[in-house]
Amino acid sequence: MGVAVSTWRLARAVSEAGQLGVVSGTGLDAVLARRLQVGDPDGQMRVALDAFPIPEMAQRILNRYFVPGGKKENKPFKSKPVAMQVSSKALLELTVVANFVEVWLAKAGHSGLVGINLLEKIQIPTIPSLFGAMLAGVDYVLMGAGIPRAIPAMIDKLSALQPAQLKLDVHGAQATEEFMVDFDPKEFTPPDVTSLKRPKFLAIIASSTLAITLARKSTGKVDGFVVEGWTAGGHNAPPRGAMQLDEKGEPVYGPRDVPDLAEIAKIGLPFWLAGSYADPAKLQEALSVGAEGIQVGTAFAFCEESGIDPEIKARAIAKCLGGHGSVFTDPLASPTGFPFKVFDLEGTLSEEETYENRPRICDLGYLRQFYRTEDGKVGYRCPAEPAEDFVAKGGKIEETEGRKCVCNGLFGTIGLAQTRKDGSVEPALMTAGDDVANLAKFVGEGRTSYHATDVIAFLLGKPCHA
Repeated sequence: MGVAVSTWRLARAVSEAGQLGVVSGTGLDAVLARRLQVGDPDGQMRVALDAFPIPEMAQRILNRYFVPGGKKENKPFKSKPVAMQVSSKALLELTVVANFVEVWLAKAGHSGLVGINLLEKIQIPTIPSLFGAMLAGVDYVLMGAGIPRAIPAMIDKLSALQPAQLKLDVHGAQATEEFMVDFDPKEFTPPDVTSLKRPKFLAIIASSTLAITLARKSTGKVDGFVVEGWTAGGHNAPPRGAMQLDEKGEPVYGPRDVPDLAEIAKIGLPFWLAGSYADPAKLQEALSVGAEGIQVGTAFAFCEESGIDPEIKARAIAKCLGGHGSVFTDPLASPTGFPFKVFDLEGTLSEEETYENRPRICDLGYLRQFYRTEDGKVGYRCPAEPAEDFVAKGGKIEETEGRKCVCNGLFGTIGLAQTRKDGSVEPALMTAGDDVANLAKFVGEGRTSYHATDVIAFLLGKPCHA
């Protein structure tokens, strides 16, 4: 769902209804920093910070970012440090605390299950993000957009408060070189805590081959899979074989891209199906092939509890109710090179003019590539940064064509867009799955909005809008 669309409020609502509520773990360091700078209007960030088990760490974050009453609307957000192979202590603290805050709030006041979703492609923040979520008692960790073989063992180490490492994918690295990110949880653990609950790990996959590989070759226990098709929102797995585009410019998926569910079932681990499954008939179909259930994203993304800016959400729903809601599977938009679903909405980066008028800026850096510099160190570049900068760092000019700043765009979607020094505001970039065209079934006749519980009721065949 992008950044902070599946917020603690949405995850809590789903969890309280008896399902697994999942918060998005992407960019939570910047999310917390910006929520505090707009004044934390409902006070919930400060409630969760008060619950953090190392008060002085939480206080340092408050001192740096909290603005009573909120910053002036035309003033930029104070920037946070950008993640590096060796990140500053301040950034590590912010990452740990931010993930704790989101999970703690999602779990507060009930006994339901809560998970966190992370992207394998965003490597540097992974370990401190996991640890912060585990400090808050997260029940599940879900990870896709890559091959997360190392994550189960990492979770094991963090639960035992042991130092953990993650190997970075570095372009140009020599065969004998390994570039690692290190994290020692004891620096961020209260003295009276000797271990943490190990959450279950679900790998998000798009093929039986990857499922088998992860089940057999991961460095720790994989507890199950989310099998996600190419109609799901956000990043999609690329089609197998050479990339081919249809007449609209979208990737062509075929029979080879349909996961073999029978082979996945043979592995013997629980699995859920995702990608246009938000329908009672599709839920029954999933159960009939041995799945535990379904993962729902797009239907929840536009409900009242989601983090999408209310004005943007209302315009998107109105467009869908009018029969004009659509997404474009953009093969170029994401700096990762993965196809990325872009919702077509006026005034956002889905419009060519808006995209062309935005200066190429990379200042959040979540989707940067790592590359080996001439002196054998890790360098950082992004295909969405100024093209001349990317090329100067060894990148190819063709890799910059059509790339969008997904990071800043997704923050614009949730009402936390950066204001630039010239007064311009970063445009939004909204993602959704193909099923967005069917939102009307959740909204109901004569209504313009709906709640997470309406989605759940609909899927379970119960009355909505009760």
